[in-house]
Amino acid sequence: MDALNSLMDGFGTALTPINLLWAAIGVLLGTAIGVLPGIGPAMAVALLLPVTYGLNPIGAFIMFAGIYYGAMFGGSTTSILLNTPGESAAVVAAMEGNPMAKSGRGAQALAAAAIGHFAGGLIGTILLVLLAPTVAELAVDIGAPDYFAIMVLAFIAVTSVLGSSRIRGLASLLIGLTIGLVGLDQMTGQQRLTFGSLQLADGIDVVIVAVGLFAIGEALWVAAHLRRSPGEPIPVGRPWLGKADVRRTWKSWLRGPVIGFPFGAIPAGGAEIPTFLSYVTEKRLSKHKDDWGKGAIEGVAGPESAASASAAGTLVSMLTLGLPTTAVAAVMLAAFQQYGIQPGPLLFEREPDLVWGLIASLFVGMVLLLALNLPLAPVWAKLLRIPRPYLYAGIMFFAAVGAYAVGGEVIDLVILLIIGLIGFGMRRYGLPVLPAVIGVILGPNAEQQLRRALQISDGSVSGLVNTPFSVTVYAVIVLLLAWPLLMKLVKRGRSEA
Repeated sequence: MDALNSLMDGFGTALTPINLLWAAIGVLLGTAIGVLPGIGPAMAVALLLPVTYGLNPIGAFIMFAGIYYGAMFGGSTTSILLNTPGESAAVVAAMEGNPMAKSGRGAQALAAAAIGHFAGGLIGTILLVLLAPTVAELAVDIGAPDYFAIMVLAFIAVTSVLGSSRIRGLASLLIGLTIGLVGLDQMTGQQRLTFGSLQLADGIDVVIVAVGLFAIGEALWVAAHLRRSPGEPIPVGRPWLGKADVRRTWKSWLRGPVIGFPFGAIPAGGAEIPTFLSYVTEKRLSKHKDDWGKGAIEGVAGPESAASASAAGTLVSMLTLGLPTTAVAAVMLAAFQQYGIQPGPLLFEREPDLVWGLIASLFVGMVLLLALNLPLAPVWAKLLRIPRPYLYAGIMFFAAVGAYAVGGEVIDLVILLIIGLIGFGMRRYGLPVLPAVIGVILGPNAEQQLRRALQISDGSVSGLVNTPFSVTVYAVIVLLLAWPLLMKLVKRGRSEA
């Protein structure tokens, strides 16, 4: 009841006219910035940090929360319509959302994403209110072997369900892991695959990889085929979800937060892992197997709901432990310190107005986001009516601008083109793109956690399976790998019987 009473006080803070204005500005700015490839929510919050010097802390953080959620939805908009993720959490939305858009169902995909963000954020924020202390305690107990097991699960899950074969999925994953090796070794400081270039010492930013593989690779692929078939503008279709769409998505909207919230609260890759696992789960549970890869709406609804719930989970560890689990949380932590506030166990006692006002503003921001983006879904979808030569020329331009904005180095544009050519080659030979992006995002972290676990156990492999959590995760991995074989044996036994 104390949490509920505090939340009511928080609503009293968040619903003041000035704070409502900051929430609306944050949602609008976040959505607009999220649409631009390469300029994600972390960069948006970082850019706006100096602007908030004159604001009181409550108004500033309410605006930051609106930017966070708005940018996540903006990233999924271009991911669905143009196959160009605005940020890494929106990568999975392209897998089914873009085929939906190409078949004239872009508005439905955007509506499913918007409602998914609302449902996931709503459930995630309720769980934030109820479970923050408990989840924070669990996060403290998770060690290097557990993190490594989680990441191996993500690798195996995504390579086993994407592409025409597991071999192709594994090949794509290895490409991503190789790109992730570029830069300095995090343990020893040795250069790897930098070819003597100082600009590569910091590694290749995941945004450049995602934009290169998705946007540039797709643009080159379309350009290679335009001479054979000039291509007509894609129809927008009806701008609402039908009853059949709602029947297929409502369970996905509710399952997403179950996966997304816990992963957001622990430092295991932010929203990337839960969106991948949500996609895998929805594909396993779907009754419409033939639609996957061609535009299954569950593959948009589930991951987007998981991503939004993960954002709420991220705030758990940041507010209760002072532990940032994503880039946005790290920037927001710097913002707290800018105001002389230290997140941690005592924050709820020392700054109750700020904390509960921020949490209440999440509910307000999600309502604003849904009210803003549901009517705009058919408007966004009309982007697809632009003739493809002009559309993909625009994509190439904004992709280049986004990649250059990441580091301000010309070499980033060269890397973008090289990775775009790799993406083109992957499409040519039927390799799925998503495992490569996962390899880049999680590969360095997985290596670091593996080496930490082995150092703790003096090089013994048993150190990787010395906790109940890691043993459980590896059991799930074995089940995931063995399941297709078991099903074949069961079917063969039935046919012989």
